[in-house]
Amino acid sequence: MEFADFRDYVPGDDPRYVDWNAYGRLDRLLIKLFVEEEDLSVHLLVDASESMAFGEVTKFRCAQRLAAALAYLALTSFDRVRVTPFSAELGEVIGPYRGRAFAPRMFARMEQWQPAGQTDLTRSLRDYAQAVRQPGLVVAISDLLDRSDKSDGSDRWGYQDALRFLAGSKCEVVVLHVLDDAELAPPWSGDLKLVDAETGGEREVTMGQRSLRLYRRTLDEFLSGVEAFCSGRQIAYQRVATSEAVEDVVLKLRRRGVVR
Repeated sequence: MEFADFRDYVPGDDPRYVDWNAYGRLDRLLIKLFVEEEDLSVHLLVDASESMAFGEVTKFRCAQRLAAALAYLALTSFDRVRVTPFSAELGEVIGPYRGRAFAPRMFARMEQWQPAGQTDLTRSLRDYAQAVRQPGLVVAISDLLDRSDKSDGSDRWGYQDALRFLAGSKCEVVVLHVLDDAELAPPWSGDLKLVDAETGGEREVTMGQRSLRLYRRTLDEFLSGVEAFCSGRQIAYQRVATSEAVEDVVLKLRRRGVVR
């Protein structure tokens, strides 16, 4: 391995890589970073469809922040990092970059993204999986809502085929399932007009206790189904509420060994 750089020590780092000479000079615990012969490729896929624009702190903004945090961790570890938005199809790939010097450039380009269009999870993730030339870690950040959900009257959800393609790409796959607090516990009641964020379709409903119970039961079935689907395919799954601090989510992932 070839020496590359230093970064600050964080709990959980291997103490063998602490530079004690630097500690004596600077009174700071620093970790030596090395470039391994085979670099880890980190692929971050961010859902940029219109449904991600929902919420006071939008699901999309939450996804952006998560992607930026994970990208920075990977860059500082000298992994090769790619970040790609998707909706009905894949957007422009940012990267590959390696080394934290590229973080400002990557973040500036990510800030230009705006959520738009319908979601086609299967097409987007299939196309990405088929294009991967450097297997590594794939992190898909999405609300997992798809225009094909149960569209043919079956119990099939759009995310299922999409994640099958990723799982078959010889990459380690992580799903960060982003949901707004209002989706998890709707604060509304009475007569409402619901507007589909992606199609513009409208439906008038009366939200009472019976409707709320039905919604919660349907949501619970959906969430437990996603988790079981991922578990059965060795896909790491983490649910993320938009109210959660990014650093708390990253800490959960580190404790699970999902990220370094």
